Amino acid sequence: MDKTMELFCLIDDFCQQFEPLLEQRMLDSSGKQRRNRTGSMSLSEMTTIVVLFHTMRGRQFKEFYRGTVCRFMTSEFPRQLSYTRFVALMPRCAVVLAALFQTLKGTCTGISIADSTPLAVCHNLRINRHRVFQGIAQRGKSSTGWFYGFKLHAVINHQGELLAIKVTPGNIDDRKGLLTIASSLFGKLYADKGYIGKDFASKMKDKGIEVVTRVRKNMKEVVHSGFDQALLRKRSLVETVFDELKNLCQIEHTRHRSLMNFAVNLMAGIVAYCLQPVKPRIALRDSRGTLAVN
Repeated sequence: MDKTMELFCLIDDFCQQFEPLLEQRMLDSSGKQRRNRTGSMSLSEMTTIVVLFHTMRGRQFKEFYRGTVCRFMTSEFPRQLSYTRFVALMPRCAVVLAALFQTLKGTCTGISIADSTPLAVCHNLRINRHRVFQGIAQRGKSSTGWFYGFKLHAVINHQGELLAIKVTPGNIDDRKGLLTIASSLFGKLYADKGYIGKDFASKMKDKGIEVVTRVRKNMKEVVHSGFDQALLRKRSLVETVFDELKNLCQIEHTRHRSLMNFAVNLMAGIVAYCLQPVKPRIALRDSRGTLAVN
């Protein structure tokens, strides 16, 4: 349980600085400060539990909370809530998790990789009956086929660290999703053919970013340096990151019952990934003053 205590201390230290700033901005529709009664379980405890679910590779939160937290973590969380009450208060963790990600995300190294991945919210056969995300989620198409839900646009560095993320409806162009999160990037950005476009490349160049992609069959051949060719071959690193986010950190499932709980599950999984001590990466070695890709 040392890791649980370590995770709680990290989140609690962050919440002690963040919560006073958050309370100053919590105004109701009349402009008056909202009531903010202290609950039996603190916000840092609740946030720790939702992140712990992903770090322990849980599959169903209900089973994890009732079977693990309530039975074996009574000393770590002595003032436990019922499962129903905990789920009702879970949306409070969304803002904390989003802010926490900003402190845990990686630093741009000048070598970035961008891509998007679908986040399906229901099976395709149930689209017409789906109500939870009606009017918010959209149909989209990826390399694996059609889906109904959202897209997660992400940029990583060569060390496998997330630099920026954005969630959009499933029918949004990948280039539009990337433009809004590229402000903190510089250097070269490696991407697939879905990011090809003169207007897009021009806008990214204005931000100080050179987009490097392969070309389509009907396009004029572009000569890349040996280093760029090597990085393009290693671009699948971002797919490995998505695989860990989905299959280990469980950011995607079709059992959501509200938009806010979808946001909490997504951000908790992303924070859990950021806290992983070992991430997939591309090894770059300095040899005679030049970079080589391993």
